[in-house]
Order: sequence, then structure tokens, then C-alpha cells
Amino acid sequence: MFVSKLRLALLVLSLLLPVANHAAAQGDTPAALIEQLTQSETELQAIDRALDRRVGADEQDALRARAVAAQQAATGLAKQLEDQLARIDARLAGIGPVAEGATEAPDISAERADLAQQRANIDAAIKRGRLAGVEAQQLVDEIDHSRAEQFSERISTRVASPLTPRFWVDVADAFPRDARRISSFFSQGMEQIRARWADVLFWPALLGAAGALIVLYPLRRFLKSFGQRFLIEGAPGRRLRRSANALWRIIVGTLTPLLAATLFVQGLRWAGLMADRWTSVADAFVAVSGFAGFVVALGSAVLMRDQPSWRVAPMQDDTASRLTPLSWLLAGTSMFNVLMTAFNTAVGASQPATITLQGLEALLQLLLILAALFILSRLRAAKAASSSASKATTGAVQSLISLLVWILAAVSALALVLGYISFSLFIGQFIGWAAIVGATLYLLMAVVDDVATSVFTRTSPLGIAMSRGFGLRGSMIDQFGLLLSGILRLSLVAIAFALLMIPFGGGGGLNALLSQAGALAQGIQIGGISISPGAILRGVIVLVIGLTLVRLFMGWLENRYLPATDLDGSARNSVSLVMRYVGIALAVLWALASLNIGVERIALLLSALSVGIGFGLQAITQNFVSGLILLAERPIKIGDLIRVGTDEGDVKRISVRSTEIVLADHSTLIVPNSELITKTVLNKTLAGPLGRIQIQFSVPIGTDPHVISTIVMEAFQAEPAVLEDPAPAVFVDAITDGRIMFNCFAHVASPRVAYGPRSNILMTLLGRFRETGIDIGTVPQRLEMLPVERDRQPTRKPEDDA
Repeated sequence: MFVSKLRLALLVLSLLLPVANHAAAQGDTPAALIEQLTQSETELQAIDRALDRRVGADEQDALRARAVAAQQAATGLAKQLEDQLARIDARLAGIGPVAEGATEAPDISAERADLAQQRANIDAAIKRGRLAGVEAQQLVDEIDHSRAEQFSERISTRVASPLTPRFWVDVADAFPRDARRISSFFSQGMEQIRARWADVLFWPALLGAAGALIVLYPLRRFLKSFGQRFLIEGAPGRRLRRSANALWRIIVGTLTPLLAATLFVQGLRWAGLMADRWTSVADAFVAVSGFAGFVVALGSAVLMRDQPSWRVAPMQDDTASRLTPLSWLLAGTSMFNVLMTAFNTAVGASQPATITLQGLEALLQLLLILAALFILSRLRAAKAASSSASKATTGAVQSLISLLVWILAAVSALALVLGYISFSLFIGQFIGWAAIVGATLYLLMAVVDDVATSVFTRTSPLGIAMSRGFGLRGSMIDQFGLLLSGILRLSLVAIAFALLMIPFGGGGGLNALLSQAGALAQGIQIGGISISPGAILRGVIVLVIGLTLVRLFMGWLENRYLPATDLDGSARNSVSLVMRYVGIALAVLWALASLNIGVERIALLLSALSVGIGFGLQAITQNFVSGLILLAERPIKIGDLIRVGTDEGDVKRISVRSTEIVLADHSTLIVPNSELITKTVLNKTLAGPLGRIQIQFSVPIGTDPHVISTIVMEAFQAEPAVLEDPAPAVFVDAITDGRIMFNCFAHVASPRVAYGPRSNILMTLLGRFRETGIDIGTVPQRLEMLPVERDRQPTRKPEDDA
């Protein structure tokens, strides 16, 4: 099963290569494209005729791959012909229609007729290409439906139960014929070898066997130890070394058995000791050797029984030691199943013998599954008492999976007893295949995450080079590594799910995945827009280039041009902010244009966004427009001292959405721009940079006001922060309730420094007034309690009436 699917994947990839070449050949002439379309139609007709007869599973896979490749080719050719048709339409539009009553020049009339003929031919070819794509999809659906029916028929077939005498009677009846077929298989092979005994060369067989032993033992151990030493000395980071070592062990563990089996079998062939009837079994032996080696290497890489420090999976040594033999048993079972199936096919075994072999394979698979479940159950029971709260969730997930496998194992055993041997074998093979795919997915996800997050990080050599060469921030490099890891891991999950569907034999699995990948490479239509990986990559590259150009332009604008102007800092910020947003908008429009999204579609998108803005984004739009007003009218500038409500501070930053104000306690107040436009804001530095000190107090009415004025002026002059121009001033503000009210003013260089000088002046005044005996303060208030008169009736007592 694994070998046939691997061959099918290679076949699909090889058939998809011409499709990619067709898609890349944009310069082909219409005649050449029509000729290629004819070839695709011929291929589809051949596939249709092949389906008129009953075909096997392997041949169905090949036909399906050919149909998918022909479909991709026809779709790609139709797309290229549409481009050619658009060019001809443009040429016809350039020539223009014939004016009424005018005589057209012969050469123009001939060119018009030629273009019209070409247009008709290309239009007909486009329709043929679309029809070919539909027919190819119908052939693929027919093959998938046929395979699904065959799969259902195979697993639903019932024979006599192995526990009944009828089953063994059929086996006994067919045994003599099967014995003769086996004897004929070996005797014919030996006769063929004896017939060419004179030409037999034993040294190629000996060399092949010796080479196989060398590759399988010394070379394999040397490669493992060499890779580990190389990773210790050269690979950065423990996680990356651990993952790379696991991947290297799988590569070595898969290729060395495959190479050893190939050398051994090829040596027998070169020596002339391989009969023709034995070839299929020998090929199966080579293929299953690689697969068994992969299973063993996968278990060794994940568990790492002898080297716990290199272990990828977080598990204890006891668990790894008990699970390691299971990988060997699974590899041995798979090897036995493949070799016996190939042997039965080569011998031509009878149906009872084939069913007996399938029952034996199902029994072996069932015993292996039960052994794994018992080992896991004992391990889980031993650790249940010491499990923490975090491990309890993981244990629950494992228990759910174990319960599901127990149910499948019980169903497999019941099916085997009832005579549904194919169904029982299918369940066992599916559980084994799911374990292999799951372990591979776990290991590859760990490897991908370790590589992506170790290579693309700010401290790695590549990250340092990217930061210095492209000016990228360290956080951007780290984020790219995490995003790349997530994308690759999601892709691995999709591939694993497709591989998990392989045993079902339907249209899903790896075939459908490769077909969808080929369709995606050609592009999909969404709202009249063709979206493909190439177009997306082109759009991303254009966007990155556009943003890079915007960044370079902003660097020149902020560092070179704006400093040479007479604009102040706030005006420079406004110009820089507007230009940055304009540049980003132009870069986005350029990227959309690279995706062949026209201006009319962009306008449609903006109109759709305007509807959303009208319903749910009023506040954001209001703040955005208010920010533009602030940047244009500049009632508030960066560096201004403003008061919003009860909060006062310096304007630090003005963006299109909000304004940042630094308060006196060093906190930052973020105010939406609409608040600064629609409400009252006190800007203390808008008209000028000066600040003012105001002092108000009162003295008794008998005090000489000239003395008070002199004392206040001397206090103003004693403060260094008080400016001479504008000069300080002392005013009699009012005479109220026997007191004289004074209102005094002085100016300082900035409102930000007014608080300290004002405090110094007040302390000076308090000292001078205390020395001179002048009473200052507010108007005294007196609270007088007045009696309340109430009308009261005397209370009559009963004894008064007596």
C-alpha cells in the first residue's frame, strides 16, 4: 500500500510538471496553445476508453493522476488563450469600426478579417478547453466513485468464520492446488537458474550481500554517530540540535535498509540468480525494507531510549524503554504482510489461501494493538497517582484515544470471528498507519517549530544579518519565525490528514491533496479575480517593496528635507504624518494592482467599507477626520501646554486617531481627537510662550495700600524668574466688607515654570506681612443662630378639667 501510493505521488508530480511549464509559457503562439489543447483532449479520450474495462486499484490511481494532469493542462491553456483573445480584442479596438459610408483601405480590411478569424478560432479553443476541464473532472469523479464502491465491496465481503469447520474445509480443499502452485513457483525459478548456470557469476551476489551488510551495520552506525558529532560541534541551540538529530536518524534509518536491500537484490540479478517470476517479490522486498526501516527509525527518533537528553518527546525513560519494541514489531508485521501479499500474487494463490493469509495478518495486527494498549494502560496506571493538574488533561486526552482504539480493536476481533476478514484487516492496518502518521506529524511539527524559531530570531546570525541589512526590528524577525512555524505546521497537519485517508482508497488522500495543490497553483476565481500562490507572492513582494520605498522616502523627508525648511516641529510632524499615510495607501494600491484588481474593484471595496463605516465605525471616522483637522488647522501643536477638563499637560504626539498628553505625574493621557475638536480645550501656549502668575489677597481697610503695593513689587523683583517685560503690576480689585481686595500679576518665561516662582513669592509675602503686622486673608464671615417662633397650643390634662 505504501509503495503504490509513493509511486502514485511521484507520478502525479511528474505529470504536473508539464502543467507548470504550460502555465509559465506565456509567450506561446495561439496555434501552439491550440495544439497542446488537442493533445490534452486526446489524453482524456484515452483515459475514457481505458475506463470501459475493469481496472485495478493501481491502474485507477494512474488514470486518475493522468486525468488530473490533463485537467490542469486544459485549464491553464484556456487561461493563456483568454489572454491571447484579450490582445486581439485590443487590436480590433485600435483599428476601430468601419465608418458608415467610408471605404476602408485593403490592407486594413485584410488585417481586420485576419484578426476576426483568429478571434473566432481562439474563442472556439477556449470553449474546448473549458469543456475538456469539465470532462476531466467527470472522469476523476467516476474513478473516485468506482474506487469507493470497490472499497465498500471489499470490506463488506463476508466468508465463513475461522471458528467454523467450513472455513478450514475450503482451505483444505484448495491446499493441494496451492501446494502445486508454490512448488511450481520455486521449481520454475530454479529451472531458469539451472538453464543459465554456465553464465552465473557468483561474485556479484557475494559483493551485493557484503555491501548490504556493510551498509546495514557499520555504515549506518557511523552515519548516526557522525551526524551527532557534527550537530554537537556546529548546530546552534539545543532544540535545533535535538530536532536535526532526530531527522538525521530517520533519514539514515530509512535509506540504509533500502540501499542494503537494493544491493542484495541487484547483486542476485547481476549474478543471474534471480528468476523472472521472483522479480515482483524481490521488488516488494526492497520497497518494504525501506518502509520498515522508516518505522523503526521513526520510533527510535521519537523515543530515544538510549539517549534521553536527545529525546524530542517529553516522556520518562521507563516509558521510552517499554514502547521501543513496539516499533520493531510494527515494522516486522508490515514487512510480513507486504511480502506475503506479494508472494500470493506471484504464486497465484487460491481465494481460500488468500483469505487465510488475510486472517493471519489481521490476527497479528490485532495482537500488536492489544500489546500496545496493555503497555500503555500499565504505564498510565503507574503514573496516575503522581499526575499533576496539568498532566491530568493530557491523561484525559490519552484515555479518550485509548478508549477509541480499544473499541476499534474489539470491532476488529468481532469482525474476524464473524468472517469479515477484510474489514478486520482494514481496521488493524488503519490503526497502525494512523500511529505512523501521528508519530511522523509530531516529530515534523517539532522539527519545523525548532528550525523556524531558531533560524528566524533576532539573536541568530541570519536575524542579525537581516536586521543590519534591511533595518528590520528584532521583534519583526521573531514574529516572522513564529508565523512561518505556524504556517508550516498547519500545512503538515493538512498533509497528515490527507495521508490518513489513504487506507480508505477513495478519492481523498494524497491524490486529492496533490490535485488541489495543482488547481491552487493554476489559481482560483473569486469574484472575477484569479488568486494563485504566485499572484499572492507577487502582491506580498510588491507590498514589501512599496513599504520599503515609503520608509526610505520618510527617512529622507524627516532627516534631510524638513529640517531645511522654516517649519516648526509641530508642522514637520503634521507633514510627516500625512505623507506617511499617503505613502502607505499608495503602496497598498500598488500591491492590489499587482493582483490584477482594477480601480473599479477597489472603488467597490471602498464603497462596501463605507457602509460598514456608516453603521459601526462612526467614532473611528470622527476621530480620523478630527485628526486631519488638527494636523491642518493646528489649534494644538506638539509641545503645547493644554488643559482638557481637569487634566493639564504637554502635547507629546498627534496622530490621526488620538492625541497623547504627558501629565505632571509623568503619566500619559490619550484623548480622542474628536474631544479636542468638539469640546473646550485651554491652550496656554497657543498665542505665546509666556506664563502669568496671579496672586489675590485682602487686607483690612485701614491698611495703607501703597505699603502693600511696595511690598508686593519688592517680592516680584526678588524672584529671578519674574520677567521685567511685561512688568509686574499690582491692582486694587475691590473694597468689600471692610477689606481691600488686591489682584497682582507677574509674567514668567513659560507657563510650565509658573508654579515654583508663585510659591516663592507667596512665601516672601507671608513673611513680610507677618513682620509688618499686616493681616491678610479673606473677608470674615459670621454665622448667627436666630430663634424660631412656633405657635404651640397648651396640652390639656384630665385633672385640669376635674
